[in-house]
Amino acid sequence: METGTSVGTSGRSRNDSYEAIKNGSWFSQFRNGCNPWMARYVYGLIFLIANLLAWAARDYGRRALKEVTKFKNCKGGENCLGTEGVLRVSLGCFLFYFVMFLSTLGTSKTHSSRDKWHSGWWSAKLIMWPALTIIPFLLPSTIIQLYGEIAHFGAGVFLLIQLISVISFIQWLNECYQSQKDTERCHVHVMLLATTSYTVCIVGVILMYIWYAPDSSCLLNIFFITWTLFLIQLMTSIALHPKVNAGYLTPALMGLYVVFICWCAI
Repeated sequence: METGTSVGTSGRSRNDSYEAIKNGSWFSQFRNGCNPWMARYVYGLIFLIANLLAWAARDYGRRALKEVTKFKNCKGGENCLGTEGVLRVSLGCFLFYFVMFLSTLGTSKTHSSRDKWHSGWWSAKLIMWPALTIIPFLLPSTIIQLYGEIAHFGAGVFLLIQLISVISFIQWLNECYQSQKDTERCHVHVMLLATTSYTVCIVGVILMYIWYAPDSSCLLNIFFITWTLFLIQLMTSIALHPKVNAGYLTPALMGLYVVFICWCAI
């Protein structure tokens, strides 16, 4: 009987501590060694930094990579240096998340050792991530080129998962605004957010036409930009249809995502 009481008390205290962490500030959440609520933001920050590193390697890494002996015979010449830099940073990011995937595969309990590894041990991960990012820069170009071919398929899968996540988030945000008690204030917020999103979409499309389609010879870029504009109009028309009645917010936020994808593609 005492054992059952102690187990129940331990479980309640553990849940209370997790609830306190969840409701605490961002700093206190990150400072805690094992925090599943803050982990997603830290992993997202790591992914953002990896993207910034890839961008820096593509645009500013040619001078540095020229000094590396492995890149002197890079297939494709000077343009290959920036491309291989991006692929090497991408491979390092993939290795980090793949190691995390393998080490947390099959986790079924929220307070297990694997869950603690997933949502804690940040000091160890801050050492492991840069180390795994450096390793691809020591590999020969043939391996990196092979990874680049495989990464095309992986990028397509990633975009599909990203699209599902974005749609789920936008739908959740739209439902949250529609379920609020103070409908008048929420209506103003929705209109401001939707108007801002549509404005950014229009500005983005105009800038893409100016920068990436300066003359009629850029047919492929003109096609993608025009198709993006058509998709925004189509999503807005469907969302405002009486049978759907989804409002302005959903197509506006999806328009931002579509413009972002088109910008990255061209």
